[in-house]
Order: sequence, then structure tokens, then C-alpha cells
Amino acid sequence: MSIVACGTRTVIDAVFGSYRAGETTYAPALTNSLRPGMLLLGDRNFAAAALIEQFAATGADLLIRCKNARRFEVLERLDDGTQIVAIGDLRVRLIDAQITVDLDPAGGRRTGTYRLITTLTDPDRYPARQIVQLYHQRWEIETSYRETKATILAGRVLRARTPAGVAQEVYAVLIVHQALRTAIADTALAAGDIAPDRLSFTIALTTARDAIHDAGLILAGPCTDLTGRIGRAALAAVMPARRSRSSPRVTKRAISKHRAKGNVDRTNYRTRITTHLPGIIDTRHDN
Repeated sequence: MSIVACGTRTVIDAVFGSYRAGETTYAPALTNSLRPGMLLLGDRNFAAAALIEQFAATGADLLIRCKNARRFEVLERLDDGTQIVAIGDLRVRLIDAQITVDLDPAGGRRTGTYRLITTLTDPDRYPARQIVQLYHQRWEIETSYRETKATILAGRVLRARTPAGVAQEVYAVLIVHQALRTAIADTALAAGDIAPDRLSFTIALTTARDAIHDAGLILAGPCTDLTGRIGRAALAAVMPARRSRSSPRVTKRAISKHRAKGNVDRTNYRTRITTHLPGIIDTRHDN
């Protein structure tokens, strides 16, 4: 498991080990990389009170989803319909939101309820609607994992047969991913008007591999090109801004990476998203 910067998908920290331990067991090892000025996004698995208190103790702010049926001690009801509740000795803000996604054309409608807890307690400085929209960025970490498993490894399993060998391979994959993501982030920074998520990770990886074959990335002098060959290749094929997409969870067949159990609609739909928050006028945006 890892902490990933949503904007650049660079890895801030990562931890791994035996499958006998779960995510919540490994999570405290990542707290050393949290600090004030960060906002940590987490899914429902990390909403345990002990973990939340450990994360908050680092000075980082939190935005974590929790189970809809979870009960809290309400300390204060805010004017925007959100509440201040207690988690252990911590005061956090509770935000309930209903998200409706209309799929065009004729794709039907799906509605889900999100319950979020955050240490951003000031409703004037941190409007509830912006917090709900910000939580969607948590999915950037899923894209980061896909880049390592599906793009770098191309779906292959690790080759090592010993724990030390496996650890070495995992670190190697993380280093390659971090190097490419840093090059992409540097390229976007140098360009000035392009978001990092519009530069192709696949192009960066392919360019790096090609350059290794002809020693194209060996630096003969002290000057370091911020963009370099990888950046120029990525800038030559800038992707369009990402559209909002909706994809239901499916159960994959054990013997296939791609086939799912049952009938799955894989049509690409334009989405119209409506967010409903208690006491606030609904908003809708199309993609």
C-alpha cells in the first residue's frame, strides 16, 4: 500500500509485506511521511478510530469515507447541514452526500450515498460541496497502481522465489514508476499550462525503454535537461482532459484479468452528476 500525490501520481511512501497482515496493519508505517499541509484521502477501510487518531496526530488533515450506517456522538450541528462529531478524542466534521449519476444516452441512473469524515471543520473556509468533489480525487491512486501492475509489469507476476528477491523487485518497480512520474511532473511544470494527468505514462515508459537500448539517456556533461527525451515525447502527444466516467464494481473471473462474472455493460457513457447535500441546493454538471 502507498501514499500517492493525487496531482502528479508520484509515490510519497510505500509499504508492503506478508499477505498475512492486512492494510490497516501496515497503514501506521506510513504516518512518518505525513505532515502539516497535507490532506490525506482514504477509503472506508481506513476509517477505524485508532487509525484516524494516528493520522491526525501527524498534523495532516484527513478526508476519509466511512460506512453509511456508522453512528457518532454529535457534538455540534453546523448551519450548512454538516455535523461535528467525536471520534475518540478527535473532533471531526461529518458530511452526508447523495450522488446521482445519469448515463447518456439511455444508460440509466445510479444513486449512491457517501458519508465522509474530515478534519476540515470550518464550513465557510471548506464548503461541503467542494470537499465531496475533492474526495473523487482518491481514485488517482487506483490509476497509479494500474501503471505499476498493468503498464510496467504488463500483468506479469514477479520472478523472484525468495522474500528478499520479491522485495528487491517491488522496490525496482516503485523506483521506475517514481522516476517516470517525476519526469512527467517536471515536464508539466516546465510547460506551465498542462496538467500531469494529460501526459501519457505509457509514452514515458516506452521512450525510456527505447532510450536504454541506444544509451540515449546517458548524460555526458553536468547539465541536466529538465524535460529531456521523455518529456519531449510526452508533449508531442498530449492527451485530452479526462472525462468523468462511471464504472460499477464487478467480480472478475479467477482465471482471467479481463472477463467478469455475469453480464457487464462496458459502454462509454457521458455522465450527468447531481450532488445532494442536506440544506444545500442540488448542483449538476455534465461531462
